[in-house]
Amino acid sequence: MIQQLGLVAVGGAIGATLRYAISYTIANSEFPWSTLLVNVVGSFALGMLSIMAINNLVSKDATLFLGVGLLGAFTTMSTFSFETLELLKNDQYTLALTYSSLSFLLCIICAFVGWELGERLQIN
Repeated sequence: MIQQLGLVAVGGAIGATLRYAISYTIANSEFPWSTLLVNVVGSFALGMLSIMAINNLVSKDATLFLGVGLLGAFTTMSTFSFETLELLKNDQYTLALTYSSLSFLLCIICAFVGWELGERLQIN
Protein backbone atom coordinates (compact mmCIF):
# COMPACT_ATOMS: atom_id res chain seq x y z
CA MET A 1 0.00 0.00 0.00
CA ILE A 2 2.81 2.44 0.85
CA GLN A 3 4.45 1.84 -2.54
CA GLN A 4 1.17 2.56 -4.36
CA LEU A 5 0.67 5.79 -2.38
CA GLY A 6 4.19 6.81 -3.31
CA LEU A 7 3.52 6.15 -6.99
CA VAL A 8 0.37 8.28 -6.89
CA ALA A 9 2.19 11.06 -4.97
CA VAL A 10 5.14 11.21 -7.37
CA GLY A 11 2.85 11.05 -10.40
CA GLY A 12 0.67 13.77 -8.89
CA ALA A 13 3.66 16.02 -8.28
CA ILE A 14 4.74 15.63 -11.90
CA GLY A 15 1.21 16.17 -13.24
CA ALA A 16 0.62 19.29 -11.14
CA THR A 17 3.99 20.70 -12.17
CA LEU A 18 3.25 20.09 -15.85
CA ARG A 19 -0.16 21.76 -15.52
CA TYR A 20 1.39 24.77 -13.81
CA ALA A 21 4.09 25.02 -16.49
CA ILE A 22 1.48 24.97 -19.23
CA SER A 23 -0.69 27.57 -17.50
CA TYR A 24 2.40 29.74 -17.02
CA THR A 25 3.44 29.32 -20.68
CA ILE A 26 0.03 29.82 -22.29
CA ALA A 27 -1.36 33.16 -21.23
CA ASN A 28 -5.09 33.05 -20.58
CA SER A 29 -6.50 36.19 -22.08
CA GLU A 30 -10.26 36.25 -21.71
CA PHE A 31 -10.48 32.57 -22.67
CA PRO A 32 -8.91 29.89 -20.43
CA TRP A 33 -6.91 28.09 -23.15
CA SER A 34 -4.43 26.38 -20.84
CA THR A 35 -7.11 24.62 -18.78
CA LEU A 36 -8.94 23.53 -21.92
CA LEU A 37 -5.66 22.16 -23.33
CA VAL A 38 -4.67 20.15 -20.25
CA ASN A 39 -8.16 18.70 -19.87
CA VAL A 40 -8.39 17.69 -23.54
CA VAL A 41 -4.89 16.17 -23.62
CA GLY A 42 -5.48 14.47 -20.27
CA SER A 43 -8.79 13.00 -21.47
CA PHE A 44 -7.10 11.57 -24.56
CA ALA A 45 -4.25 10.10 -22.51
CA LEU A 46 -6.58 8.62 -19.89
CA GLY A 47 -8.73 7.06 -22.60
CA MET A 48 -5.67 5.36 -24.07
CA LEU A 49 -4.27 4.35 -20.69
CA SER A 50 -7.62 2.92 -19.60
CA ILE A 51 -7.93 0.50 -22.50
CA MET A 52 -4.30 -0.49 -22.09
CA ALA A 53 -4.90 -1.19 -18.38
CA ILE A 54 -8.08 -3.18 -19.11
CA ASN A 55 -6.11 -5.34 -21.54
CA ASN A 56 -3.19 -5.74 -19.10
CA LEU A 57 -0.74 -3.88 -21.36
CA VAL A 58 0.35 -1.71 -18.45
CA SER A 59 0.79 -2.77 -14.84
CA LYS A 60 -1.46 -1.72 -11.98
CA ASP A 61 1.43 0.31 -10.59
CA ALA A 62 1.90 2.13 -13.91
CA THR A 63 -1.84 2.80 -14.03
CA LEU A 64 -1.73 4.28 -10.53
CA PHE A 65 1.31 6.41 -11.34
CA LEU A 66 0.06 7.63 -14.72
CA GLY A 67 -3.72 7.60 -14.39
CA VAL A 68 -4.44 8.46 -10.78
CA GLY A 69 -1.28 10.44 -10.05
CA LEU A 70 0.02 12.20 -13.15
CA LEU A 71 -3.20 12.60 -15.15
CA GLY A 72 -5.31 13.13 -12.03
CA ALA A 73 -3.19 16.12 -11.06
CA PHE A 74 -2.60 17.28 -14.65
CA THR A 75 -6.29 17.65 -15.47
CA THR A 76 -8.46 19.94 -13.41
CA MET A 77 -12.20 20.00 -12.98
CA SER A 78 -11.99 22.51 -10.14
CA THR A 79 -10.14 25.11 -12.23
CA PHE A 80 -12.56 24.55 -15.12
CA SER A 81 -15.49 25.14 -12.75
CA PHE A 82 -13.92 28.24 -11.22
CA GLU A 83 -13.03 29.74 -14.62
CA THR A 84 -16.54 29.13 -15.93
CA LEU A 85 -18.03 30.75 -12.83
CA GLU A 86 -15.64 33.67 -13.17
CA LEU A 87 -16.74 34.21 -16.79
CA LEU A 88 -20.39 34.13 -15.71
CA LYS A 89 -19.81 36.57 -12.84
CA ASN A 90 -18.12 38.94 -15.30
CA ASP A 91 -21.18 38.79 -17.58
CA GLN A 92 -19.24 36.93 -20.28
CA TYR A 93 -22.04 34.49 -20.96
CA THR A 94 -21.04 33.66 -24.53
CA LEU A 95 -17.47 32.87 -23.48
CA ALA A 96 -18.70 30.79 -20.54
CA LEU A 97 -21.02 28.80 -22.79
CA THR A 98 -18.32 28.38 -25.44
CA TYR A 99 -15.72 27.29 -22.88
CA SER A 100 -17.96 24.83 -21.07
CA SER A 101 -19.34 23.39 -24.32
CA LEU A 102 -15.90 23.00 -25.89
CA SER A 103 -14.54 21.42 -22.71
CA PHE A 104 -17.41 18.97 -22.47
CA LEU A 105 -17.39 17.93 -26.12
CA LEU A 106 -13.65 17.90 -26.76
CA CYS A 107 -12.80 16.00 -23.57
CA ILE A 108 -15.32 13.26 -24.32
CA ILE A 109 -14.29 13.05 -27.98
CA CYS A 110 -10.59 12.89 -27.06
CA ALA A 111 -11.20 10.23 -24.40
CA PHE A 112 -13.04 8.20 -27.04
CA VAL A 113 -10.27 8.71 -29.62
CA GLY A 114 -7.63 7.72 -27.06
CA TRP A 115 -9.60 4.60 -26.16
CA GLU A 116 -10.07 3.62 -29.81
CA LEU A 117 -6.44 4.31 -30.67
CA GLY A 118 -5.36 2.24 -27.67
CA GLU A 119 -7.47 -0.67 -28.91
CA ARG A 120 -6.00 -0.44 -32.40
CA LEU A 121 -2.41 -0.33 -31.14
CA GLN A 122 -2.75 -3.60 -29.25
CA ILE A 123 -0.51 -6.38 -30.45
CA ASN A 124 -2.44 -9.63 -30.81
